[in-house]
Amino acid sequence: MATLSDRKVAILTEEGFEQIELTSPKAALEAAGATVHVISPQKGKIKAWDKTNWGIEIDVDRQLVDVSPDDYDALVLPGGVLNPDKLRQNADAIAFVAAFLEEGKPIAAICHGPQMLIETDMIYGRKLTSYPSIKTDLKNAGAEWIDEEVVVDNGLVTSRRPADLGAFNKKMIEEFAEGIHEEY
Repeated sequence: MATLSDRKVAILTEEGFEQIELTSPKAALEAAGATVHVISPQKGKIKAWDKTNWGIEIDVDRQLVDVSPDDYDALVLPGGVLNPDKLRQNADAIAFVAAFLEEGKPIAAICHGPQMLIETDMIYGRKLTSYPSIKTDLKNAGAEWIDEEVVVDNGLVTSRRPADLGAFNKKMIEEFAEGIHEEY
């Protein structure tokens, strides 16, 4: 497995993230040696959604207004229906994600997480996947939607749902280890 001991990773989230879609990638990244910060517009603690009800509360490591994309090597966008719906209405969150795309820094987004990619208006021609309910939204944004457990496009790693986390985490770590992808 690749080592990420020299990588600093941001997990951008709001209240209502799908619990396993944050906790599983975070654990995988930490096991690979990465420094991981949970970043949110909120401060203190935020609550997860766990399948059909509210789940655990997690600590926010850094508030969005206090960080810069320059502080991080890679970005994770967990899903959940509520989380990206809140984030995509936040201009600072959109700018944060757009900066990673502009600089070619790797991004891993799962389930409804790719909704944040739509808001950047920077995914035209990119190959990705997502939860099926946002397939049309991604296609309307110019992306090529592929129904596979994990899709990698030049540092952009996407998956459909929690059942894909094994493949998602593996590819996420590989792409994060590679670092900046110059082509985009």
